[in-house]
Amino acid sequence: MMHRAGLALAAALACASGAHAEEPAMPPAAIEDRIETLMRENGVRGMALAVTEGGEIRQVRAFGDRNAAGDPLTEDTVMYGASLTKAVFAYLVVQLAAEGRIDLDRSIAAYLPRPLPEYADAEEGYAPWHHLAGDERWRALTPRMLLNHSSGFANFYWLNEGERLHFHFDPGTRYAYSGDGVTLLQFVLAEGLGLDVEAELQRRVFGPFGMTRSSLIWRDSFRENLADGWRENGEPVAHDERSRVRAAGSLDTTIADMARFSAGIMGGPEDLWREMARPQLPILSASQFPTLAGDAPVERRTPGLAAGLGVVAFTGPQGPGILKGGHNEWTGNIWVCLEDGRRCVMLLGNDVRAERIYPRIVRMILGETGAPWRWEYGDVEWASE
Repeated sequence: MMHRAGLALAAALACASGAHAEEPAMPPAAIEDRIETLMRENGVRGMALAVTEGGEIRQVRAFGDRNAAGDPLTEDTVMYGASLTKAVFAYLVVQLAAEGRIDLDRSIAAYLPRPLPEYADAEEGYAPWHHLAGDERWRALTPRMLLNHSSGFANFYWLNEGERLHFHFDPGTRYAYSGDGVTLLQFVLAEGLGLDVEAELQRRVFGPFGMTRSSLIWRDSFRENLADGWRENGEPVAHDERSRVRAAGSLDTTIADMARFSAGIMGGPEDLWREMARPQLPILSASQFPTLAGDAPVERRTPGLAAGLGVVAFTGPQGPGILKGGHNEWTGNIWVCLEDGRRCVMLLGNDVRAERIYPRIVRMILGETGAPWRWEYGDVEWASE
């Protein structure tokens, strides 16, 4: 566990990086104490932090409790990754694209043995693709569209009237966050390329990066050091043992493993993370949710915000960056990276109230980034702090 010695190292690194970073608002040696104070003030029971720079892990720290019994959250406690899963999955897909296994801009029809509407797989954990029968727009879908959230689908089909999957707009024409779109790409890899996504992640990402306690499907070994969660009202929620691999959001992981992921990507082949981070589609909504909200008035948009692959791209006072969150009613995660110096902060919260303090923590460590907090979290007071 990295305590003040690690923070002192971080301070030295911050000074060494002064050419590309604003000086943190407070000395890094005080950040740990400040985080604990912010947690107390906001009733946050548990969260964890990782800082990486230039492909190296600089700091890993866990704070608070992993369950209502008060057992300590540690660097190896298994936490729910939520939609950070999408960034992990996107990294797998860009590897496959770099190898020529899949073309990001080719129709998914080229990979599927049968037309998509001929599959009825909702009972297997996928969406009811057969609902698209008679709508040939599915043939316009490409892996890129599914990863940059321009599929035209709602977040999940069961949110639609009658729980029917359908297009809300023509594929590729605008951004609207969609878990079903990402799940469809998982389906294409499985049906079209014969790939087991969990096995490929273990072989291509988790194994090489040393992420030994990460998986998209439940393992009994996780139970020995497992984080439950807390809702906004302080109600505890037991950790869900996910029985299906879901590229849209079934990752179980630890802060130590996600530090390795952040460092591994940013220190890995440049063409891979640049393809993920490249702005590909402007985002014109005022906030991420509700996903199908129309374009916002210009004054309510985030200038320069765009979809990447599995992440969103932004530009701030320190230049280009990427952001990816992962949320549910008892989980709050965020990953922010700046291209300059490849500096990143990863925050995992097993208490959704942790999101209230994330903008301040990122600013303490990276300086002012220009990260799109209001777009990510909505129009709440703390999102602009």
